[in-house]
Amino acid sequence: MAGGEILKKAKSKVLSNLVADFRIIFERDPAARNWLEVVVCYPGLQALVMHRFAHMLYRMRLPFLPRFLSHIARGLTGIEIHPGARIGKSVFIDHGMGVVIGETAIIGDFALIYQGVTLGGTGKETGKRHPTVGKNVVVGAGAKVLGNLNIGDNVRIGAGSVVLRDVPSDCTVVGIPGRIIYKSGVKVAPLEHNSLPDSEAEVIRALLDRIEVLESKMEQLTPPEPANAPARTMHEQMIHDRSAAQCALQDKTIRQFLDGSGI
Repeated sequence: MAGGEILKKAKSKVLSNLVADFRIIFERDPAARNWLEVVVCYPGLQALVMHRFAHMLYRMRLPFLPRFLSHIARGLTGIEIHPGARIGKSVFIDHGMGVVIGETAIIGDFALIYQGVTLGGTGKETGKRHPTVGKNVVVGAGAKVLGNLNIGDNVRIGAGSVVLRDVPSDCTVVGIPGRIIYKSGVKVAPLEHNSLPDSEAEVIRALLDRIEVLESKMEQLTPPEPANAPARTMHEQMIHDRSAAQCALQDKTIRQFLDGSGI
């Protein structure tokens, strides 16, 4: 009787989580127009449906069947979730192709995960070896979170980032390796990926500003050419013109990089 009650509660929790997973899609995806389209054409929802049943069987310590269900889900959706992973309610895996979630990973409620994300381990260690992700976390496309890390609530991880260290709550992380570039107590808007700053460009801009200051000081210290200085030969003038043209081209390339174009 006790076993039956436990199974009944587990089924009830699975169903309530699936309903929450279904509803969150309409809140976060403007392309979701009707329930039939979401049920049939959203691999992220399909992968979560199969995972929640596989996880229930996994907790019942059934052999083979949970892994077999996750393997079928991987083939159907392109999303690989180990049946041991613990996933909260209202989680949305958008598009989802190439997503990998490891055995001991934990994902909090209202997380948003884009395609190509990996929540993986870093070696052959045993025990807890995959990330723990908090609530309201956004993991951008292609991001990798590796190891037994703790990712706090309301964290936003930029697309293509590689996170190798713990991240406190209310932060934005970008880069390889991932660096915290923004901290705030304000709740993160989950879809504003275009507002992520370019930390590399900011560092390069700061270095260029310092170089310009040093160049201006060098010019002040360099004495001007005397009025009776001999004129440049044709060869020297060609070298001077070529150097000036090359500097102008390099300046243009730098400006394009800092503006985010021409790359």
